[in-house]
Amino acid sequence: MRVLTADGLRERLRRIDGRGYKAYRDLEGAYRFAGFILYVDHAQGDPFAPPSRVRVRVRLEDAGFPSWSWAGRVAQVALCDFLARKLFHAARTFSRRTGTGNGGQIFTAVPGQEILERSAVVLDRASDGPYLEARFAVGLPARGRTIDGGAAQELFFVQIPQLVARALGFHADDAEALGRHVAVAEDQAALRVLLEERGWVAFVADGSILPRLSGASDAPMPKERAVAFVSPPERRVAVRLPHAGEITGMAVPRGVTLIVGGGYHGKSTLLRALELGVYDHVPGDGREYVVTLRDAVKIRAEDRRSVVGVDIHAFIGELPGGTDTRCFTSASASGSTSQAANLVEAWEAGARLILMDEDTSATNFLVRDARMQALVPKSSEPITPLVDRVREVYRVLGMSTILVVGGVGDYLDVADTVIRMDRYRAFEATAEAREVVRRIPSRRNPEEAEPLVPPRPRVFHVASFRREERERVRAEGLREIRFGRETIDLAAVEQLVDEGQTRALAYILARMEKFADYLSVRKTGGARKDAEEGWMELREFLAALEALREEKGVDGLFLPGETPTGDLVFPRPYEIAAAINRARVLRARPKG
Repeated sequence: MRVLTADGLRERLRRIDGRGYKAYRDLEGAYRFAGFILYVDHAQGDPFAPPSRVRVRVRLEDAGFPSWSWAGRVAQVALCDFLARKLFHAARTFSRRTGTGNGGQIFTAVPGQEILERSAVVLDRASDGPYLEARFAVGLPARGRTIDGGAAQELFFVQIPQLVARALGFHADDAEALGRHVAVAEDQAALRVLLEERGWVAFVADGSILPRLSGASDAPMPKERAVAFVSPPERRVAVRLPHAGEITGMAVPRGVTLIVGGGYHGKSTLLRALELGVYDHVPGDGREYVVTLRDAVKIRAEDRRSVVGVDIHAFIGELPGGTDTRCFTSASASGSTSQAANLVEAWEAGARLILMDEDTSATNFLVRDARMQALVPKSSEPITPLVDRVREVYRVLGMSTILVVGGVGDYLDVADTVIRMDRYRAFEATAEAREVVRRIPSRRNPEEAEPLVPPRPRVFHVASFRREERERVRAEGLREIRFGRETIDLAAVEQLVDEGQTRALAYILARMEKFADYLSVRKTGGARKDAEEGWMELREFLAALEALREEKGVDGLFLPGETPTGDLVFPRPYEIAAAINRARVLRARPKG
């Protein structure tokens, strides 16, 4: 792309001043300013249309960031996340609404408590040296529906340069905060390595603040109001981290773990911290050293969700009417069938840890007590409850389980570890639970069933997501995607934390065939692999996307020839699978 001088932009603004608003499209192109290059990728055609997309590129050497802040993948993600936060605050400072519509305003993605791979700021290792690139949107100023050239000059030559200087330059007062941001990310990465080495699925540091400010805010509860986490002495371990040094906390081993206790004593708060421990957290969040395997998935019952072609026969046998549960399809699944499907889909996507809460689970999927077994014989009950499969889920499928229970004591028989929460404090209760099992035996009998075998993985038809040109695909907040006339409900996908993830999911679904073709070409080294009549294995698709992320970072979401935007966050494979699986347009079946 030809790069003009900043004076070239000034001249274009002078020429289009007072003309119809669509003339702003003459500005599309690249311009060299002192210290950065500005790209106007898309100029809006109407003052009330979505704002115009712009990018700025700053040579990393000129920005002055020390080498330790981008030495390695973890540091680079943390640096870009840190700068995305600075960009957000700078945009709020330098936005000046003027005239019609959103003229003069600067829009950036809103960051949360997690350190994520965001497209708002990326590190581009170009051949002429690494660059920082920031992506955001601006409202081009107007008087009515005509161009306000004077206000546009203010936007491009005052507001944006101030934004760049504030957000993308290294300042002395940044050093301490940036150092903490990078250090805490590197420590969490080191903790995850220790999880693998020591056979743990999670770690909760002593002193962690698990409660949140409110149901509407993910910020930490003030320390003076919160009960800081203290690990049970029997579960306390010490770990040494690169920056924090030695810290202590509770290690959760592989296998079947129960979190028990009375209502409102902190069981679900602990589980929520563990389910979000798949992400790194910012300094001051309180959960910086609450770390869970990346491959952990929270599942629940999800009445009325769409299920397509999932092999759930290990949990649900033949249903009345002869429904084949080896290839189960339902436009409105029940609580038990939906939770069984959620578990199998998580395994299919590669999960190694399942998190569940009794409160949001289907009771008949979890257990059948002795009285119900006596009243309803096994011959009339197609469900093999999880209590009779959870050991096999670990042994055969390789998935550990952490389950919050308050009323289903039969799980004490199958638990490896029991943690009791009492007034927001954790206590080791494994030995006590085994004594209860010895003293008060369960009256139920394990349900007889065939040995569990791994479900058959599925293939899906990439053309399932083909749609009419006029049918749009867009994210609606955090937990909903509009796919043409359909709504994909992600309310039960509880590990979504950033609207940028949902926008990325919509972006992938809207380009499914293009993604499948592109990933096929990459795999075969240049030749398009013509899949069997358009069918593609789901786990293969997820693995290929993950490889793309490893190679290109968040920009792997943008297909060749597409101009990147600043509002996406690369989702985990499990959330990608969740969006695909909940689309009612999906066509899928077991492989083979």
